[in-house]
This record gives sequence, C-alpha cells and structure tokens, in this order.
Amino acid sequence: MKKVLILCEGQTEETFVQRSIAPHLLTLNVVAIPTLIVTKKPTSGAVSRGGITRYAQVRRDIVHLLRDSSAALVTTLIDYYGLPADFPGMSTLPDGSPYQKVAHLEQALTQDINNNRFLPYLIIHEFEAFLFAQPRVIMQTFAQRGSVERVFGDLSSFASPEEINDGQHSHPAARIQRHFRQYRKPIHGPIIVEKIGLPAIRATCPHFDAWMRRLECL
Repeated sequence: MKKVLILCEGQTEETFVQRSIAPHLLTLNVVAIPTLIVTKKPTSGAVSRGGITRYAQVRRDIVHLLRDSSAALVTTLIDYYGLPADFPGMSTLPDGSPYQKVAHLEQALTQDINNNRFLPYLIIHEFEAFLFAQPRVIMQTFAQRGSVERVFGDLSSFASPEEINDGQHSHPAARIQRHFRQYRKPIHGPIIVEKIGLPAIRATCPHFDAWMRRLECL
C-alpha cells in the first residue's frame, strides 16, 4: 500500500476525497488521506480550518505533511479561483489558457516546496467545475426542469468544464448560485459529484484526469 496525503482547501474537497477519490484509489493499493488547511491557530481553543487567505498557510501545512516519511506523496486539492496574491507565480502569471496559467502556478509551487515527494494540483477554476461535467444533474438535484441552456446559458464555447471562466459573476459557483440560491457547497457539492461519478468527471476535465493518473501510478 502507498500512502498519499492530500491537502484540501475546505470541507467539500475533503468529502470529495473521502467519498469518491479514496475508494477508487484503494482498489489500486493507494491510500488517500485528506487533511484540511489550517487557516488560523489561536493561542487557545480550536484551530480554524478551510479557506486560504495567505500562501504561508498552504506552505506551512505542505511542509508539515512532508515530514511524514511514510507518505509516498503529498499533494494538494486547491481552487485556482481566489488564490491569494502572494501565491507562487501569481505575480508573473502569463497570458494564455487556464491550463497554461495553472501549469505556471503549479511549477512555481513545485520550485518553492522543492521536494520530490510533492505533487501540486490546482482545480481549474474551482470545485464546482466538476459539477458541470453533467450540468443536468445539478438541475435534477434541485428539481429544475427545462433545458440546460435556459438555466446556465450556452456552455458550448467551453471545451471543458475546467475552462468555465473565473469572472466574478461567471465562475462555476456563481452560475449555480444565480439560479439555485439554496445551493450550499459542503452539502450539495459532494452529492452532485457522486451522482455524476468520477469517470464522467475525468472524461470532461483533462487536468483533473492527469492528476488522478499520477496518483494511480504510484
């Protein structure tokens, strides 16, 4: 068995690992263990977990996980959308496709961590992109009838759900919340993802699929 530690941005990503990613990898003798980013360490009381406001929070937790010598790999499950300005590579972010931008950031993160047991992964653009692998499932979850185009608009200009843009009012989560105000990411996100299934998400999200292949091949 190979152990993989996955640093997750929030509870939704943690649940995604627990319910979908980990059971699949276990069939390949890979044990995936999620852990939440610690965003605040008070002098007393419980720590706060989830969400990123400074890169130092991410780096501290990655370095901490790498101290576990029994882990074959440490990786991340973090949204590209909303990354803090001090994240490695943000100040030199190139023009180009979302894939080019994220590749630049992941490379910068790799260089900053500088450990051969570390594999960076940023979700393009955010967790809700996975839900658009089958947008009709989103509608069915909220008992919404009609066409996908009428609810979410024309998505045909995006070659992949990962390419749905990161505008303030047009990123994947905003598109869902505009029509389904009852949507709560930690509750509905994992439910919809489970209905869609990993194979459908991987078939439509090449960056995610490439990451999964790396984990499968440990």
